[in-house]
Amino acid sequence: MPISRTLRGLVAALLVVAPALATAEYPERQLRLVVGFPPGSGPDVVARTLGQKLGETLRQSLVVDNKAGAGGQIAAQGVAKGTPDGYTLLLGEVGSIAIAPAAFSKLPYDPAKELAGVSEVVRADFLLVVPATAPHRSVADFIAAAKGKSDRVNFGTFGAGTPGHFGAEMFGDAAGFKVESVHYRATGDAVTAIVSGDVQAAFVSTALGAAQVRGGKMRALATTAAQRSPLLPDVPTFTEAGWPKIDFSAWFAVFVPAGTPTPIADTLSRAVAASVQAPDVKQKLQDAGFTVLGTTRADTERMLKAEAPRWAGVVKTTGFKGD
Repeated sequence: MPISRTLRGLVAALLVVAPALATAEYPERQLRLVVGFPPGSGPDVVARTLGQKLGETLRQSLVVDNKAGAGGQIAAQGVAKGTPDGYTLLLGEVGSIAIAPAAFSKLPYDPAKELAGVSEVVRADFLLVVPATAPHRSVADFIAAAKGKSDRVNFGTFGAGTPGHFGAEMFGDAAGFKVESVHYRATGDAVTAIVSGDVQAAFVSTALGAAQVRGGKMRALATTAAQRSPLLPDVPTFTEAGWPKIDFSAWFAVFVPAGTPTPIADTLSRAVAASVQAPDVKQKLQDAGFTVLGTTRADTERMLKAEAPRWAGVVKTTGFKGD
């Protein structure tokens, strides 16, 4: 009996000490941050800016791995099915994590069950833009013209099932006009279509559209942000324009495969938050048009649980199915 009690005591002590040992040893080798979009894109800018500082914070090398395709779904699937050891991270975004489960009936991964949120890193708000040659100078002008049309209003998007796609549908439904979405596979093709007037409007991220607007290549009528962007202080919010419910954004968060040990996930969460809030990183991301966050694991999970049903409702309203 004394031996049995001793053994039980040793096992209990090991169970307490093991997580601490795992945290102390982590990370022992290179980490990989997977991003589902090509080099030079907004998500890639976030991944590389964060990744460099995160490697410094963790005192370990970190490589950014671009697995572009299917609106971020290829990258999300790869990490979701990966080894839960804390060495493969995902920079996930609203499209592949919150929208895709409702929009695609045969999605090869389940974000809610196979991925765990570490920290919400940044948000990218959207601009309603029109060609610089368009007559519209305000949201009210645009809606009046859209309602006066006998056919649908063409909105360019950066792909079916993306926030810009559903944002256009949301806007049309709220304002009372029909939307015809024109999907482009490449970001550059969509921007060219807006600038040349091949489409009548689009929702583009502030990070992408600010330079184009300042350069006079397209006109911004409103932003979905809660406040005006410092990059475009003359562009009003949708709330100011009288449409407070047009408030969607694209968020980016770091994920690990479900089952990653809690001490490692906690270490990553603290490191990601510290990295993104570092003054040089924060300034660079803000200059690129992003709102910088760096949330806790608990706050990230609350955000994810709120976003999934919200976007599921939007998808259901549009009737869209990607397969």
